[in-house]
Amino acid sequence: MSELKMTPLHEEHIKAGAKMIEFGGWDMPVWYTSLIQEHKMVRESVGIFDVSHMGEIEVKGKEARKFVDYLITNNVEVINTGDIVYSPMCNENGGIVDDLLAYKFSEEYIFLVVNASNTEKDFNWILKQSKDFDVEVKNLSKEYGQIAFQGPKAEELLMNITNAPLTEMGFYTFVEADVAGIKSIVSRTGYTGEDGFEIYLPAEYTSKVWQELMKLAKEVNGGPAGLGCRDTLRFEAVYMLYGNDINDETTPLEAGLKWAVDLNKEFIGKEPILKMKEEGLPRRLKGIEILSKVPARHNYKIYSGDEEIGYITSGSKSISTDRNLALGYLKKGFTKVGTEIEIEVRNKRVKAQVIKTPFYRGSVKSKKK
Repeated sequence: MSELKMTPLHEEHIKAGAKMIEFGGWDMPVWYTSLIQEHKMVRESVGIFDVSHMGEIEVKGKEARKFVDYLITNNVEVINTGDIVYSPMCNENGGIVDDLLAYKFSEEYIFLVVNASNTEKDFNWILKQSKDFDVEVKNLSKEYGQIAFQGPKAEELLMNITNAPLTEMGFYTFVEADVAGIKSIVSRTGYTGEDGFEIYLPAEYTSKVWQELMKLAKEVNGGPAGLGCRDTLRFEAVYMLYGNDINDETTPLEAGLKWAVDLNKEFIGKEPILKMKEEGLPRRLKGIEILSKVPARHNYKIYSGDEEIGYITSGSKSISTDRNLALGYLKKGFTKVGTEIEIEVRNKRVKAQVIKTPFYRGSVKSKKK
């Protein structure tokens, strides 16, 4: 077995007493105090996440924007410099290779942020697709550290150590600015359902900025947060987890990501996606509430009577709502809100029903442009 990779903040996690686990080939903190405590901390105050394991891929050249628009389903042409788009990146069959963020520095420079476990796969895929375009593609992941500062108090605290115009920044925008004296990219996206910022900076300065953020967070009973609550927070906000909710076999339309697909432009996988739209979706990812205390886990089967109609992708007791919730793919005819279904848990059936998503809306909603 190959050795686990470590982020530039590995020593900080050990010092803070984090419980470490393997995640996508990385040694990462799952929690510092407890998952529940950190979840509530991010919802109520602020949490600091090490997301340095994420991949950063640079696309530069005369046809950078044109290439990225061909590569992803969403549209980079229509956004301004300093804006970000979330997008699936599909294969020729319309399945999702990964979901990513595209930062538009200019028509000739697009910065892509991809999922940690997919970085190598994505880089090779992007490189292969770039052959007919006048672009240069580089994997800069080792050069960057990345910290996410998330929660309703993130803006007021971060203002103390940055010259970024935080109050003027809309949701899904970024600026180049100093943070604790370090030249950084500061963006406002998030994966928690709360307001917050991401700080991309040279790997060697990541610990310095982490320590400054820790001092600020301490003032409001905030602190470091691990991957455990990152998952429960994103689940409540219904942000996709690659490998669970989406993968190479699921299309953006089935996953409820139609809003991130621009069918008025050309992109890899467009034809099968367009065909699916015209013929009707065979299944859809929907919100589910389990009407018992038994949690539904990844890959549990879903039934209506004797008919198997789908499977669970993510499931958890929601900390913020105190409801037993799940996401799952359901066959056509069973996706309407209020539809009664059953989930097989340890050879028994438990009652459930289809519900609206997202399950929880936090402070992020007030920061959209």
